[in-house]
Amino acid sequence: MKFARNVALVLAVVSSSCVGAFSTSRINNSMKVSSNAATMLRETNGGLDTDLILPSFSTKEDYITYLKKAGSLPDGFALGTAQGTFVSVEAPAMGPLPIKATVIHLTEGPTDSWAAVFTSNRFPGCPVKIGKDRLAKGHPLQALVINNKISNVCPGGDGIAAAESVCAAVAEGLNLPGGANTVLPSSTGVIGWRLPAKELAEDVVPKAIEAIQADSAFAAAEAIMTTDRYPKLRSKTLSNGVRVVGVAKGAGMIEPNMATMLGYIMTDATIEKSKLQTMLSEACNRSFNSISIDGDESTSDTVVAFASGLKPLSSEDELRTALFEVCEGLSSDLVRNGEGTGHVMRVKISNFPGSEYDARRMGRHLVNSPLVKCAVSGNDPNTGRIAGAIGSFMGKFFPGESVDEMSLTLGGRTIFNNGKFVLEGQEVEEELSNHMADAQLGEDDEFPQHQKFVEIGIDFGGEGSDVTVLGSDLTKEYVAVNADYRS
Repeated sequence: MKFARNVALVLAVVSSSCVGAFSTSRINNSMKVSSNAATMLRETNGGLDTDLILPSFSTKEDYITYLKKAGSLPDGFALGTAQGTFVSVEAPAMGPLPIKATVIHLTEGPTDSWAAVFTSNRFPGCPVKIGKDRLAKGHPLQALVINNKISNVCPGGDGIAAAESVCAAVAEGLNLPGGANTVLPSSTGVIGWRLPAKELAEDVVPKAIEAIQADSAFAAAEAIMTTDRYPKLRSKTLSNGVRVVGVAKGAGMIEPNMATMLGYIMTDATIEKSKLQTMLSEACNRSFNSISIDGDESTSDTVVAFASGLKPLSSEDELRTALFEVCEGLSSDLVRNGEGTGHVMRVKISNFPGSEYDARRMGRHLVNSPLVKCAVSGNDPNTGRIAGAIGSFMGKFFPGESVDEMSLTLGGRTIFNNGKFVLEGQEVEEELSNHMADAQLGEDDEFPQHQKFVEIGIDFGGEGSDVTVLGSDLTKEYVAVNADYRS
């Protein structure tokens, strides 16, 4: 039994969309922003918004302080978190285990303006099944309940009834007029274990409701974590005061194929349900579907966007831009926070001879290559592995397309052109290795010390699709985490 590690993303956003394809030019340019410049950008809005590219942090405390200040919720939202214990029916010898619940409440009443995207895994969790049913029937939403530790996927017993009982507890505790049908459940954790519904409904959920506050999303960012090493939160305020705040959870079992995360997008904007769904689907395709940590798609992933409608939306374009920025940042944070991640690869693909969807597939094929991952982990510029992975994908899926004009760069230096490698001497070898080493992270860091990437460029020449894909390396720490995950 393996943990279903869902990426949980709670985005407080003005409208609802999971995010625009990594804006390559914005991300590349923003990496040039110095720490001082980042501080100046942040202070232009009193520190209420996170920077496009986070500044460097010296301590965990600095990072947490930064996120707390930027985590103000949009109007009409409140949330609470709490922890309890349970004993697994499947593994009672493990004794009492911790479990957390997060409750998100639309304080001004239910909303019809909500959208969702769910995992395409053929063994979806019971909360996913309930969510699909709620969406199809057009039920309004007024609350969400999220638990970690147990994913409620293909459990013994009645997992649907267990999840619904937790929803009923939320509805009762919040006095929701629409009852359990207006509560959406989400779960992340061990696959195959029964959900401890009694413990959640009678102990943890009531305590989470008692702890509800309307100040910050930071508590949710912490509570939804499983093997995450640190919380993730991004925020943006529109010109008319509409607030966009997002928190994300996920460290392993991550390769988006929408959905590939637990995600909750909150907004105080007024927006039509259909437009919200379109934004959400587009956003997820363009950012969260462009990352991979280990190539495994979770069984429980869900992204939900819902709007309180308390503020008028002056510009859909401005909302979309803000949403893309928040989601792009969270997508990058998820990979940087991956289990045992020591490097983050950023693969910029230009002029791919196919659709953006297929270009992303090729990018994920490259970052998922064990040989490429290991080379990056060891700061070893074994560039043949990069070319080999690309050639493998093109040979399997695009055998009729020419690669004669393809060029490759690593750290901005051309390493392959016109069908030949361009590697000349020890100086180049050391330059490439130093580029990798400069982007290295601590495999068990409790906060992101920097925002650097191992930069890989692939240009097929001519005209075609442009995308950017993020991925992580493969370290001993990743194996250690997943060897002991349930314990």
